[in-house]
Amino acid sequence: MTHISEIRTVGVPVTDQDRALAFYTGALGFELLMDAPLPQFGGRWIVVAPGGSSAGIALVPASESNPAGVDTRIRMASPDAKAAHQHYLTTGVDTDELLEWPGVPPMFSLHDPDGNRLYVSQA
Repeated sequence: MTHISEIRTVGVPVTDQDRALAFYTGALGFELLMDAPLPQFGGRWIVVAPGGSSAGIALVPASESNPAGVDTRIRMASPDAKAAHQHYLTTGVDTDELLEWPGVPPMFSLHDPDGNRLYVSQA
């Protein structure tokens, strides 16, 4: 028996929570799920997610022990990775090359304003 039923939130360190919130909700089209003051944490507890997703990304204040500009290893899904890749290129999101290999879904990575890397692959 497991006592854990789901992955709910993954933290991504950011240097400016307002700038990160604007990027994730504006450029990526995520929904704001929570934005609450958390002074003991050095900022706010902000959670964003794609519409309908059961997992979200917490935009946590970066610190010396949790620096921004990391490879988050977060893999996100898109129904059409090629179209998503072209959209992000067109809108100025820092987007890497679209990778297409036989037998593997198309995928690419992108970077938020702090340089945190996230991945997108076709669902």
